[in-house]
Amino acid sequence: MALTGSLGTFHHPGVSRVDYKPLDMDRVLTALLARLWHHGMPSKIKRHKTLEVEVFVKLFQDHPEVFDGFERETTSRWISTHLLDLVNRGRADEAVAGPRPLHGFTYRFRNSRKSRPYGADEQLYEMLATDEGALKGLREFFFSDVDRATGTIIPGRGTDVETQALLHLVELAGSQMQDRADTGNPRTPHPPLCAEPAQLLCQDVMLLLYHQDHMPRTVLVDHLKTLFAFHLALYHLRMVNLLPAAVRNATVPAACRKGHTGRMAADRCPHQVRLFLDVEGNPGTPAAALAGQSAKIWYGRIPRFIHATYQVKKLDEFAGHRATKTTAAGRMGSTKYSTIEDALRLLGNSHRKERDAFFLQRATRVRDEEDELPTELKQVTQLGLDPFEEYTEMLMHYRGRYYRGQFVKCLDSMLLKHRPGALIAQPRGNNSTGSAGSSRRFVLDARLLEVLLQVSLLRAAGDGSGDLATSPMRVDEFLALLRNRYGLYVDRLPEGDGFTGADLDDQAALRDNSAAFLNRLREIGYYQDMSDAYLTQTITPRYAIGTVARTGALA
Repeated sequence: MALTGSLGTFHHPGVSRVDYKPLDMDRVLTALLARLWHHGMPSKIKRHKTLEVEVFVKLFQDHPEVFDGFERETTSRWISTHLLDLVNRGRADEAVAGPRPLHGFTYRFRNSRKSRPYGADEQLYEMLATDEGALKGLREFFFSDVDRATGTIIPGRGTDVETQALLHLVELAGSQMQDRADTGNPRTPHPPLCAEPAQLLCQDVMLLLYHQDHMPRTVLVDHLKTLFAFHLALYHLRMVNLLPAAVRNATVPAACRKGHTGRMAADRCPHQVRLFLDVEGNPGTPAAALAGQSAKIWYGRIPRFIHATYQVKKLDEFAGHRATKTTAAGRMGSTKYSTIEDALRLLGNSHRKERDAFFLQRATRVRDEEDELPTELKQVTQLGLDPFEEYTEMLMHYRGRYYRGQFVKCLDSMLLKHRPGALIAQPRGNNSTGSAGSSRRFVLDARLLEVLLQVSLLRAAGDGSGDLATSPMRVDEFLALLRNRYGLYVDRLPEGDGFTGADLDDQAALRDNSAAFLNRLREIGYYQDMSDAYLTQTITPRYAIGTVARTGALA
């Protein structure tokens, strides 16, 4: 049965703005650039034509005074491989999504139907908006060659060839397009259920941007995309833990709202993500089996999260119904989304009579739309559940599996499955969407490790200036940082998330995983063997910034 009207609606922006479809981080970042320029709102572009590869080639060929020596065939190949993000690359239906997001104004050249961010740009912006410094830093980096007041482009020294080409394209095509904020889609900020994920994202963005004068722009942009995907994944995994607990307790913990600023273990979020990672990355090893068990635990929690999201959404609709009645009675009311906390308050006993009446009507409507209830739903109606629980169980029967599958695909894309920077792996050809036999396992790809090293080895300089400087860090300190700050486990098991302790076989697997971690550090150039002593194994920065000083690590 297809649920009609509002019966099948699912998403609530207080949980996530993401539409739970597979994401491409080039397209997410491109859409985020528009929000950075328009202070949180998406852009509305008006231009004469859909942009194809030949349109870009023609712009190059028609302006030899700017693009001197750009031979047609070579230019076409360079544009396709280095400058543009293509959908269905190499296939008959290949199309341009837009330029790679190397400069702020690349969003003006995207083909919106081929470059969908599915709400992830809005989710990122609202997380970044908790720290204006992070937004300012991103604006200054991506729009460093633009006069904010006039929009005039002034290329700076040392600009790479790809960015220079994009800047010239903006100037040449500026008269052919109009760009303005889409005021029909205003910002709708919602207080985060837990402030800590946004705080961590903002801190890491600021630390990574500190490297902009010390690494190529293209490399830094790739690292930002990896970092954004990583924090989007951690945020949604935390929601998988937090939202069902909030519905069960009919409240959001006050400590989560504040952001868990304490350093002690007792101050950390009880819903923090804890993942065991297979560092070597080879299936079939004991460490891979442990990482598979960790993934099985987390993906197994997704149906409960889908159920809780449905419950919050339907409570929000109940709140809207109550507000509409209040307005009709001549008093103040609102039909906007309520906050999650406001929705959860409606689970209280004082609202039971009105709540039961509202959801009994909806449950009856579902029955009336079905000639005969399926056996599973007949069993649900015989359990004696209250109308709200019965109604949400009906929704889960009809649409729960679909939304679970959509969320799994979206989460896989945030975890960069089969892509550089991956935090999860799965054998190709296995299309399972979260079942026990899905064979997913959490991994630590070299690119993600390098990004986390760059933000972790940059700390306050010891001279009291307030500047930051890179400094070495012991391997055991960095492993502790990964556990405490991000919930990533390499040399021990995350107790309480599917593990109760390490037996002898597990301890051997952990030793092998730790050895693989050292090898991975060595491969990417951050570690050299100086001593066999564990406490003297040291990670050294690749990019030296400021005065090398030894200070406390992030926690």
